[in-house]
Amino acid sequence: MKKHYENRWVKALFAVFFVLGIGATFFIFSNELYKGDKNSTVATDKKQEIVGSNKEILAQKSILDSLDVLKLAYDVAILEKTSLSEQLELEKRNVENLREIIKSSENPSSSQIQIYRKQLSDLKSTLDSKIVEIKNLKSQNKNLLTEIEIQNVVMYKQKAENDTLISKQKKLETTLKDASKLIMSNFKVAAFREKKSGKELETDKAKNVSKLKIGFSITGNSVAKTGKKIYYVQVLNQRNEVLGENKLIEFGNDKALVYSFIVAVDFQGKPVNVYGVLNSEGNPFQKGTYFVNFFDKQEIMGSASITLE
Repeated sequence: MKKHYENRWVKALFAVFFVLGIGATFFIFSNELYKGDKNSTVATDKKQEIVGSNKEILAQKSILDSLDVLKLAYDVAILEKTSLSEQLELEKRNVENLREIIKSSENPSSSQIQIYRKQLSDLKSTLDSKIVEIKNLKSQNKNLLTEIEIQNVVMYKQKAENDTLISKQKKLETTLKDASKLIMSNFKVAAFREKKSGKELETDKAKNVSKLKIGFSITGNSVAKTGKKIYYVQVLNQRNEVLGENKLIEFGNDKALVYSFIVAVDFQGKPVNVYGVLNSEGNPFQKGTYFVNFFDKQEIMGSASITLE
């Protein structure tokens, strides 16, 4: 009976130790498992933090690369040299400023990256709109140049036509001027002596000459201007001295003439003979040859000569 009692006590004690052993084992195992889970969570967080940091850095580098490309695009647009060049320079400086800000940013957060991306997108949009404007301007300029070229061709043709008309007009004016110009001919000079009775006799003896009669003819011209015409006669002696009035007249174009006398005629479109007289007036004519020149203003129209013995 006693032995049976002891066996029951031993079994109960063994069961208690068994339960305590299992509990301790479970507690130790659970504690280790908790520590392991905790360490695993910390490691995962650190890993995620590293991965997240690397992601932002890569994003930062990508944005910087995009800004470099965008800056080159602005440079190309500026080279177009349009009216937008000043605005493009300003936007380019905005790109450079943003690049410097991002470059100096260490370990940017995801929210900063988002802001940078938004700013990059805005700058790209601005460039796109400016490029559209540049294309429109170039198209307008091309159309304008085409229009200018067309106008130049029209103006060139018009100028050629005007030049032709002017040339024809000048030729016509020259023709009319030539046609309306009075033609002088039959230039002659003769020496006369005058008797007491007043009768004149032609002579070639110098001592007997009292006057030189000078004449010429004007051909009829129906298109020439009618009215009073003035002509100048110049008589030169052997010493090339101007006889008669010996007066100087200037014509306003740096040309002048010393003449002996003036003859006037009322021209009415018909042929007419014109005469003038140079008297000795107390200065006897000397032996030798006398030259007579006939002028219409400063233009010499003809000449004649006479030799007195």
